[in-house]
Amino acid sequence: MTRRQQLHFMKILTLWREALTHSVESEQAKEQEKMKSLPDPVDQGGQESVFHNELRARDRERQLQQKIASALDKIKSGDYGYCETCGVAIGIRRLEARPIATQCVDCKERDEIRERQLGR
Repeated sequence: MTRRQQLHFMKILTLWREALTHSVESEQAKEQEKMKSLPDPVDQGGQESVFHNELRARDRERQLQQKIASALDKIKSGDYGYCETCGVAIGIRRLEARPIATQCVDCKERDEIRERQLGR
């Protein structure tokens, strides 16, 4: 991967991380406001499932932030864009579609087939 390509993906990942951070902060502020506007314990209890779903969404966002941070670290170390399974360069088109990809298309497809066969 050329230096220009590395800078390109670094920019994409950095902007993605910033947007995600802003989104998380905005959602947290909204949740805090919701809790303030529900003084009745019965109303607060009714919101439990909504908050559970929001917590799950936040957990997914946190995992995504970790993957973005890992990809940025790999760019800095020169390891970005190589399949963690077989070591082959991940195609630029795949990285454009999913900048946090850690596997080439072939290895990812193989893993997905195995998961389906094992029923996961």
